[in-house]
Amino acid sequence: MSQADGTRIVDPRGDSQEVVPLRYEISSYGADIDVEGLVKRLNRGDIIIPTFQRGFVWTYTQASRFIESLLLGLPVPGVFLSTDFDTQRLLVIDGQQRLKTLQFFYEGAFADSGRVFALRGVQEQFEGLTYGKLRDEDRRKLNNSVLHVTIIKQEVPPEDDSSVYYIFERLNTTGTPLLPQEIRHCIYHGEFNDLLKELNQNAAWRSVYGRVDRRMRDEELILRFLALHFNTENYQKPMKEFLNRYMAANRHLQLQSADQLTKVFSNTIEVIDGALGRRAFRPVRGLNAAVFDSIMVGVTRRLERGNISDIEAFKKEYHSLLSNEDFEERTQKSTADELSVERRLEMATQAFADVK
Repeated sequence: MSQADGTRIVDPRGDSQEVVPLRYEISSYGADIDVEGLVKRLNRGDIIIPTFQRGFVWTYTQASRFIESLLLGLPVPGVFLSTDFDTQRLLVIDGQQRLKTLQFFYEGAFADSGRVFALRGVQEQFEGLTYGKLRDEDRRKLNNSVLHVTIIKQEVPPEDDSSVYYIFERLNTTGTPLLPQEIRHCIYHGEFNDLLKELNQNAAWRSVYGRVDRRMRDEELILRFLALHFNTENYQKPMKEFLNRYMAANRHLQLQSADQLTKVFSNTIEVIDGALGRRAFRPVRGLNAAVFDSIMVGVTRRLERGNISDIEAFKKEYHSLLSNEDFEERTQKSTADELSVERRLEMATQAFADVK
């Protein structure tokens, strides 16, 4: 994996071919909701449109022709929503471009650019019209148009909404497919997600990692470290599902507090930045995710006994660990296997245990 700023993240032979680890029982029902009602729900926040870096991706013409289809009474694709267990709000799984288009048209402008939303590339009677300039009968026609909405709810297993992740992954096909952390950001919104964004701004972390990753790979690494540190005993592959479960379980910081998570991450990355800087976690060239998680956990466990003062000894142990053939094997092949994860965390813990 690579990005524009040159940071390359390596996790060779991790879980590139993951499968859904559970069987789900999901209930769903369909509803035809009028456009005006959908826009009102969006404005109240009763329907949540996930936010991520790419935002609104439809062209002006695509958006205009969608509105035109409704004005002409033509059928349009429906949307998929999921019921949020905690808030009973509805999360958009598929259809956010359609819903955003409606919201922007009713508001009169595209929120991202502030550009006036006047229909373009449509039939002559609608060309150049905003919502406010439509004829009364056309405005009523649009208000009363319906979109078919499918609302889903996970019944089994009852303790999480993990199925939403996989449904989102399969249904959300607009533009470039979302990466795992982008999907988590959409469906596990809450205090923990907000904290990950805050931790991602840590100066030492930015020094080690580089510029902020627009696809949230850097946030995923922070999540990976915290999950393995605080929840090691429950690790099971695939890594993606393990991270999903931990983020869902700690969504509102009910497992660890913001102060606890911040202290652990900040203290650890500051030590590593001070000793290794940009070279950290890069045994060859790219930032190796398996090296990252094991070194971070090993150093954190050492810091539980107090500060590290002998930086030269720390660097010596770090380089010795990276040159260990067994450690190299655990961070280069089958990195998500339970035995590989357990063994490399143990080796990193032992490597730094006696550093003063």
